[in-house]
Amino acid sequence: MRLSALASLVLAAPAYTHHSFPAEFDRSRSGELTGTIVEVWYKNPHARYRMEVKADDGSVVEWDIQTTSVTSLRRSGWKPDTLQVGDSVRVSGDLGHGETKKLFMRKMVKDGLEYLPFGPVRTAEERNRVDASANKNYGYGQLNPDHPFDISGPWHNGYKFRLTVDDLEPKPTPYTAEGRRIFEATESWHDGALRCMPLGLPRTFGSPYALDIVDAGSHYMMVFEQNNTPRWVWMDGRTAPPGLAPNSMGFSVGHWEDDVLVIETTNLTPGTLDGTLMPMSGEGTRIVEHWAFSEDRLTMDRTMTIYDPYYTEPLIRRRGSARRDSQVVYEPAPCDADGYYRDLYETGRLEKHLEQ
Repeated sequence: MRLSALASLVLAAPAYTHHSFPAEFDRSRSGELTGTIVEVWYKNPHARYRMEVKADDGSVVEWDIQTTSVTSLRRSGWKPDTLQVGDSVRVSGDLGHGETKKLFMRKMVKDGLEYLPFGPVRTAEERNRVDASANKNYGYGQLNPDHPFDISGPWHNGYKFRLTVDDLEPKPTPYTAEGRRIFEATESWHDGALRCMPLGLPRTFGSPYALDIVDAGSHYMMVFEQNNTPRWVWMDGRTAPPGLAPNSMGFSVGHWEDDVLVIETTNLTPGTLDGTLMPMSGEGTRIVEHWAFSEDRLTMDRTMTIYDPYYTEPLIRRRGSARRDSQVVYEPAPCDADGYYRDLYETGRLEKHLEQ
């Protein structure tokens, strides 16, 4: 087994994961492993592999190799058979915390060929330049004449992307005493994304994947590629009906302020705000978004403000979106919680989980 410093790899590629990456992996510690693949799970929420590595003393050690979602892998040309049982490979990436035998793969070499699960490395400036020059053949047609312009069609949320991990401002995080208590009691395996539960708001807002919008007159119908998630943004002035059950995307109402779409969301279920699992109360949470469109309507800057009783002041998240060609097909891979329960079993926490 060979572990080496690969700092350049850590900085080069964005980690498009949506679970609590920092709770499992240490981006300041990089490693390289050479061994044989013995198991493959090409499934969402993220692909993973079991790898046998020969240690310096001749013994064989099993490592858990994880990487990004199947959705991202497909875009990079990474197929189910790209890495198979029996393959001898060299992988490199971020090591797990402590002495855990885990590695988050950022590069793989097989038969002398290099594979990048995130695709070719591009700087943020390069990504934004490509996204901002998106095809103008995007719309389905504007239905409501009261809307200032047509926003229907596909959008790519990788424009101005940031990882949804510790991305909320201000810093340090303004916890209340109760909010800090809940956060400190939360462990990585509490992340619902690992067992294929909906991310919901506000985490879906930070997703880098595609968004499709249809102007339906009384509302905007939005479908996020992340978890194939629908969202209704009501534009006709209605309020949440009495007795409406909370849900992961909440109840959203919108209105236009000149060229800015303002969306307010309530009726949310309790959840987490980001990949570090900052808590969200749900019942007391109110989210306000401002979607500011460029003059040519090909890009927008989205700002989310989160009001929650677990924090002493509002929290801010910023993202961008860019138009995409109308022929984009949205077909996310299904999610499988197999890896989540394997982790619980192998770490002796399955029984505790089942008791809850």
